[in-house]
Amino acid sequence: MTAVPATILSAIVTIIAVLVYFYMGLAVGQARTKYKIAAPAMTGDPMFERAVRVHMNTLEQLVVFLPLLWIATVYFRTLAWLPAALGVLWIIGRVMYMQGYMAAPEKRGTGFGIAALANLGLLILAIVGIVMSWSAATA
Repeated sequence: MTAVPATILSAIVTIIAVLVYFYMGLAVGQARTKYKIAAPAMTGDPMFERAVRVHMNTLEQLVVFLPLLWIATVYFRTLAWLPAALGVLWIIGRVMYMQGYMAAPEKRGTGFGIAALANLGLLILAIVGIVMSWSAATA
């Protein structure tokens, strides 16, 4: 049996990340209903505001995460599975961020840090992969 291509692994990670983001959006909708906060209001009960912040911060992070995941996947071939593994770590971090923030805002740091570390790892892999590809193309 051959190894699963890195692009398939990263595609699966991408789908899971989007599903987690959708779940966070559903949590905002549920909180809006539970705390009777009519659209377009974005403030009200603190639990609603926490759900909104988790959702919006994750959207802000997706904009960084997805390009890094895919650039690292395409160009970093030394350990082709590593970008997807860092993607899974990012997802775990975002779920921990959500759980921590919803429990108490000051508990969000560990999850944020894990996801940020995963993004940093992806950035490094992307840069290394691009440099290696550039060197091979110009050799």
